[in-house]
Amino acid sequence: MRNCPLRALAALVLVAAPLRAQRPTLAVGVRPYVAVDTPVVALTHARVIDGTGAPARVDQTLIIRDGAIAALGDTRSVTVPAGAQVIDLTGKSVIPGLVMVHEHLFYPTGPGVYGNLAESFTRLYLAGGVTSMRTGGNMNGFGDFGIKRDIDAGRKPGPWLDATAPYLEGPGLGLDQVHDLTGVDDARRMVNFWADAGATSFKAYMHITRAELGAVVDEVRRVRDGHPVVRAHERVGCVVTARSRRNRHRN
Repeated sequence: MRNCPLRALAALVLVAAPLRAQRPTLAVGVRPYVAVDTPVVALTHARVIDGTGAPARVDQTLIIRDGAIAALGDTRSVTVPAGAQVIDLTGKSVIPGLVMVHEHLFYPTGPGVYGNLAESFTRLYLAGGVTSMRTGGNMNGFGDFGIKRDIDAGRKPGPWLDATAPYLEGPGLGLDQVHDLTGVDDARRMVNFWADAGATSFKAYMHITRAELGAVVDEVRRVRDGHPVVRAHERVGCVVTARSRRNRHRN
């Protein structure tokens, strides 16, 4: 048997939370989405794929205590704690929860029109095994931040969200749902407005100028206490990467 630092698995985590965070009290509407809710769970006789590239391990037992994996090892060597809920996973595989870094909560509903599908998409991501995700751009405005707050508070089911502000974009995209930046001051204003609204990440898109991009990175660094999260569409990625390396920012 060995201790395992991985967090709760996608097979069981139906309401995801950030690492080391205390789970909120679940609302009545969330309870139907939770299949297992007990302090100690033992998954026995499972095939474990740990996500490191190591070969899968067969006939493993995992002990999950308070949402974290407390022990993992060969079934014959792991002692199941008294009072644990035991789930026999013979013939089944267990993987860590998926962490996705470029996902969306919108979908095209017509030419140049994108609908807010955050309510259904967050549940679908969770059903697919995603326990943490970062949105790769935002067409919903406040909608992404609202559902993040609801998930964090236990009012709705879904993965933990790193919610991105609406696209930081200059003229040229031609979408009515996307604001066209008018210059450096406007770029700074947008960063501050959406940071106050709840954005935890920002995405620069295809037609942002170098000066606007620089202002975004500097402003995000300020509002995030020196730890910005700015990422870019592929057409400006080289600019962001160069700035990020020089200033030790993370894309």
